[in-house]
Amino acid sequence: MYKKILAVMTVMIALSGCQRIETGEVGLRVGFDKQVNNTELQPGTFNQTIVGSVLTFPIRDISLVLDNIHPQTKDNSTLADMDITVIYGIVPAQVGELYNAKSRGMHVYEHGDIYLMYNYLNTIANSAAFKATQKHNAMDVMGARADIEQEIMAIMQATLKSEHLENSITITQVQVRNAQPAQSIIDSANEAIKAQNDLNTATKHVLIAKQEALKQALLSSRENLEYMKAKAQLNISEGVKEGKVQTILLPHGMTMYGNGK
Repeated sequence: MYKKILAVMTVMIALSGCQRIETGEVGLRVGFDKQVNNTELQPGTFNQTIVGSVLTFPIRDISLVLDNIHPQTKDNSTLADMDITVIYGIVPAQVGELYNAKSRGMHVYEHGDIYLMYNYLNTIANSAAFKATQKHNAMDVMGARADIEQEIMAIMQATLKSEHLENSITITQVQVRNAQPAQSIIDSANEAIKAQNDLNTATKHVLIAKQEALKQALLSSRENLEYMKAKAQLNISEGVKEGKVQTILLPHGMTMYGNGK
């Protein structure tokens, strides 16, 4: 009986001195001498912590958030606000190398986990966002979000390749969550739209007035022509009656009169 109790207690003590590596994480063992082992501890494994300790590193779908950045646009305007999220991952087999070979300042330590290369990626993402935004005018940025996202990803991937990190870090997604032009740019655009609308309205009114004037002129010319025709016919008729006119040929549209002699 005592042996069973002792065995159970031994198992409990052993388990209490273990740390399980969760899904989406990789671990590294720290020895009693504070040296960090380069061999990665895989998800699902239990690792004793009675002697030494275990560091854990999230490696999947890590969200890097850039809020309230103010890049310049092609037309030399500074955006009022730009918010970006970059999703990245760490290649599991490279965890030990990245942690031990890179400066500790490149990583972020939070709630017992270590986010490898977070600060480093924050820097290159910020630089990439500025470069990508400079290719577009301020009022076009929101409509060009998909292009800017692709450009940011391409710039970041090129930077990783230039520093031989393309096989250690993967950029899986870039999302431009917000891109707000400066208020002065918005006001100027609204004024330009209003001015164009006013010009279109004024042009319409001028066109309508011209058409109306043309119509009136046409009606007036027709009335004058009818008057002249009637006057001419009256004069001819009177001349015929008085015997002053023998035969007369009138222009097309008029009546020809004669005295019958």
